[in-house]
Amino acid sequence: MVSQPHVPDEPRGAHDPGGVVGAPLPAPDTRAGRDGLTALLAEPRRAVIALDFDGTLAPIVADPEQARAHPDAVPALAALAPEVLSIAVITGRPAEVAVAHGGFGGVPGLEHLVVLGHYGAERWDAVSGEVHAPEPHPGVDAVRTELPGVLGESGAGSGTWIEEKGRAVAVHTRRAEDPQAAFDVLVDPLTELAHRHGLVVEPGRYVLELRPPGMDKGVALAAYLAEVDAGSVLYAGDDLGDLPAFSLVEELRADGSSGVPGVPGLLVCSGSTEVPELSARADLSVDGPAGVAQLLAGLARAVVRTT
Repeated sequence: MVSQPHVPDEPRGAHDPGGVVGAPLPAPDTRAGRDGLTALLAEPRRAVIALDFDGTLAPIVADPEQARAHPDAVPALAALAPEVLSIAVITGRPAEVAVAHGGFGGVPGLEHLVVLGHYGAERWDAVSGEVHAPEPHPGVDAVRTELPGVLGESGAGSGTWIEEKGRAVAVHTRRAEDPQAAFDVLVDPLTELAHRHGLVVEPGRYVLELRPPGMDKGVALAAYLAEVDAGSVLYAGDDLGDLPAFSLVEELRADGSSGVPGVPGLLVCSGSTEVPELSARADLSVDGPAGVAQLLAGLARAVVRTT
């Protein structure tokens, strides 16, 4: 029988940011997940904590511009970050937007946080406060110009709207009268539009993002783990765009075929009934961004006791 990792009771205080007093770390449902958590706790200084932003650190809201990190998330990250190798936020948003909405800049304890924006095409490092990025793909401007006409001809109805993401553009249907029906109507015309201009379509929770090919969260995570020579990894996400990162972690802990051999990993789903494909593959599911923040705070308390 595999015992549950447990954090002993302690009074709430400076070392219990965002957590529940005495709350044990939840036990992963799978053997691979338990091995990943064990490796993380045994050698936290070699562990990378990688996280999606929207739906994982920040609650999903009707207007993405109003999304902000859960109030317990940054304190938990700041407590955990000094004890592990690295914290990496991997998001489809522009890196600067994720930094601003997350409130990551200038936070003591997060000096070595990295934000990989646009699925890794952009990178913000807290230590410098600078964003590094390649030139934009020309197809994004072409799609941006044609998109209103395509939406008007699609028959998707009112309530769909366009989110400008700089190096990508997204169409949301969450505000439509029937969000799923509007989403389904738009899949084919937006896929055709994207392909015509050399882009790909990334589906999500009532959103279709048109973006350049060649980058996804799995590619971004693989490159970053190799760069920092990670010994273990925790990845937490909530949507279809996180599946490539899930696949990467599964490959790494299975046989190391992705170039970072022998890396144990823990896959966490920021719980949502909207994306069963993700929850079915997770080692551990938590209750949305609040649950993610609580997990991070529990890890911070646990690794302090091992270092």
